[in-house]
Amino acid sequence: MARLAWAVLLLAAWCSATEANRIVGGNPVSIEKHPFVVQVENWKLFAIWTQRCAANILTTRYVVSAASCFRESLAPPQTRRIRAGSTFRNTGGVIHNVERIINHPSFGQNGFDGDISVVRLETPLVYSNSIAQATIIGQGAAIPDNLEVVHAGWGRPSFFGERAEYLTDVTVRTINNAECARRYLNWPRPQTVTSNMICAGFLDGAGDGTCFGDAGGPLLYTNIVVGLSSWGTTCANGTYPDVSTFVGSYTNWIVETAV
Repeated sequence: MARLAWAVLLLAAWCSATEANRIVGGNPVSIEKHPFVVQVENWKLFAIWTQRCAANILTTRYVVSAASCFRESLAPPQTRRIRAGSTFRNTGGVIHNVERIINHPSFGQNGFDGDISVVRLETPLVYSNSIAQATIIGQGAAIPDNLEVVHAGWGRPSFFGERAEYLTDVTVRTINNAECARRYLNWPRPQTVTSNMICAGFLDGAGDGTCFGDAGGPLLYTNIVVGLSSWGTTCANGTYPDVSTFVGSYTNWIVETAV
């Protein structure tokens, strides 16, 4: 617990002055740029494993991701594993099996609210230039509107595209939560945007953002994990922003759980 607490950045004082599944409009990057990001792989029929989501390293035994990647009835631990230290999707790096999945108790009660999961690994990670601990935002911090943030992941480059074969990232801007909520209430299938979420992208503009395969991946402010890619409509939609779980609403729970 102490080791994790050191990786929590308290930003409260500074800030007071459809399931996202590739990065759209992104650029290829090396895992050494984001060494705390890992792939979450699903077991499929015929013993095939394939990347479905992403996660972020908390300690050598725990990662944090989106609960939508670990729905309890569909994802017993033996059907999930993580691949750490690889730029490339489904190859390279090191494999660690999942021992335990701990979804936030509020997940599933109000749309995508509480879409966060702490996952314990069977064996410890070994830190290196390509495998490192993430820094997460402090409990109760706030993120201002129009702040430059970065999504990273292995998802699709477009709604109909194949998933990326390498890690990519893209810079977007945070969007006012009330405006984001208003837009989603006017969506043909209304969704609830809560204060436990962050919206990001470019309203009525460039189609940069997340897509299928990015869920659980980080939303970063200067390499601090402030959000976890969660949901949206299509991919990098200019009318309906990408929505991430706001980590600052759950930091205390993360620290208490990852022990």
